[in-house]
Amino acid sequence: MSILIENISKKFGHFQALSPLSLDINEGEMIGLLGPSGSGKTTLLRIIAGLEGADTGRIQFGDRDVTNLHVRDRRVGFVFQNYALFRHMTVADNVAFGLEVLPRKERPSPTEIKTRVMHLLEMVQLEHLANRFPSQLSGGQKQRIALARALATQPEVLLLDEPFGALDAKVRKELRRWLRGLHDELGFTSVFVTHDQEEALELSDRVVVMSNGHIEQIDQPGALYASPNSRFVFDFLGNANVFDGKVNNGRWHNQQANIVLPHSVIEQESTEQKDGQLYIRSHEFFVSKEPTTQANLPLRLIAINPIGAEVRLELTPINWQSNDVWEIDLPHKAFDKNCFEKGQTLYVTPKAGYFFAHDAQQPVLLNWEANRA
Repeated sequence: MSILIENISKKFGHFQALSPLSLDINEGEMIGLLGPSGSGKTTLLRIIAGLEGADTGRIQFGDRDVTNLHVRDRRVGFVFQNYALFRHMTVADNVAFGLEVLPRKERPSPTEIKTRVMHLLEMVQLEHLANRFPSQLSGGQKQRIALARALATQPEVLLLDEPFGALDAKVRKELRRWLRGLHDELGFTSVFVTHDQEEALELSDRVVVMSNGHIEQIDQPGALYASPNSRFVFDFLGNANVFDGKVNNGRWHNQQANIVLPHSVIEQESTEQKDGQLYIRSHEFFVSKEPTTQANLPLRLIAINPIGAEVRLELTPINWQSNDVWEIDLPHKAFDKNCFEKGQTLYVTPKAGYFFAHDAQQPVLLNWEANRA
């Protein structure tokens, strides 16, 4: 079931929760609404569900206008962040609840309800817990039951509000993989809310990045990561270090620190020869004990944190202005080879980065490979 959202807006008192926005969701797509708290993503999800009314605009499911339809008539499954399971009901009764409260004409027979409930419990791999109560389940099990309950009425659209927010990292990752597989198997259209960038990039067919009630960017995960279209998107996707520099004699300067402009910028007298901010992701650096001909960026190493396959270095600038702690990710092999220690002065050299001129909204991708050729 495709979803068409046109010029939807919403105010709560004087607060503009959603500015007029539009979004076209294809049938069978899994869309992630990504953004910080207060960005409007949950409000949009609730408006799609019919749990909130919009001030302007319309919503269409397929060829059916549902703008003014009650939530019970939209055929939407909704999974809440806190699961919202009925504590006094067994797992089987929780899953059956949506079927048992259908209007008499639409309600399956008791035998059909029981058959469908057991099928759903098998699908979420929890049929052996049918007679337990929610208090006897783990967080991951509760989430699967909440999902089974949402699917029981065979909704045309599945909506999930921070579905894994209350779970620990390992269970979250397992459930993400499981939900993606279930989505691909059943082919339903789904929209989920998250503030977790990894979750959005891993699960979604397309990611909708939201801020202050409007849409910043819509793109496939790989394209979104490779081509953020604004400072906000780059900042929110995280792990970027920002060098604020003034251009002079082919370099960006920040007090005693400087970076040579790439050859492509210098040779073409490009518009990137401006003052601005260079965003550099944490893995796009060389780290050395001396400055290079390409960059003189001295930092003091204040923390060393092994994280999976990498070692994350936390550093603070020396003799140049930045209010942030810089983060650099190195493979263990590179870290072990150099024997870096806390308190040491290190120098970082960017491999690639995104440059935002002070008077520009769009970034320019730069790389320094030609400089080293």
